[in-house]
Amino acid sequence: MANIKSAKKRIKVIDKRTARNRRIKNHLKSVLKEFDAAIEDGDMQTAKEKLALAEKKLAQAGARGTIHKKAASRKISRLTKRFNQANA
Repeated sequence: MANIKSAKKRIKVIDKRTARNRRIKNHLKSVLKEFDAAIEDGDMQTAKEKLALAEKKLAQAGARGTIHKKAASRKISRLTKRFNQANA
């Protein structure tokens, strides 16, 4: 356990950020699973809505630093590519 006041504060800040990052990542995973399920079912209207939501959430996570910006961009690109292939 930390003895120095600033170290105690850092522990609290890290715990808050870790909790926030976990929430964001769990939400991302659920949105991506919903998109995958819509693609598997062939429901293109739902898949389009889930793709828009996934793009938004990935961009937000990238902007906040939860995931790397380029990783978010890459995932968005791959999702869009999958949607376009399934839609064709």
